[in-house]
Amino acid sequence: MTSYEGTHPTVLVQVGSRHAQIDEQLAPTIQAIWECGLDTFTCCQDLAESNAGWPEKLPHMAEWVESRRGWMLIDFPVDGGLAFLSAVANAGPRDAFYVRMTHWAAPDAWEVKIKPMDAAMFQEDQPSHFGLRLLQVSFPAYDLPELTRRLRGHAAGRTVPPAAADWSTVGR
Repeated sequence: MTSYEGTHPTVLVQVGSRHAQIDEQLAPTIQAIWECGLDTFTCCQDLAESNAGWPEKLPHMAEWVESRRGWMLIDFPVDGGLAFLSAVANAGPRDAFYVRMTHWAAPDAWEVKIKPMDAAMFQEDQPSHFGLRLLQVSFPAYDLPELTRRLRGHAAGRTVPPAAADWSTVGR
């Protein structure tokens, strides 16, 4: 596990034998994820800050970089990312937070992507071979306290019984 691009101040997070330097704002959340028994690859506490230099080399990225200001990211192995989403959803009510994490049209909807990766990116002398390896979750920073609270609840075995969701923000 590493922090994305090494831009932000980090702190050491350790759970059992797992340890890494993590962006300080995400450290309690990554600790809670690991305490749930889930693996992570990378994380970033502000994507715009981490990628601020891109537009100098890649001018077409300027709009994207600015749109990621105040957005965080956590990368997971695919199965672990799906388990993370289920844990977070089941540990709280189906409120506006839940709608942001599950519905693409919600205001400030989370971006959840499964990214195919080509093994040849890392071994250029090999033929291309794509596989599903990475589930990427990006969310607004203001969701971090509720996200961490739900993860801690999940780790403690607390769940919220299923109920109707409040879909009013997406007109359902």
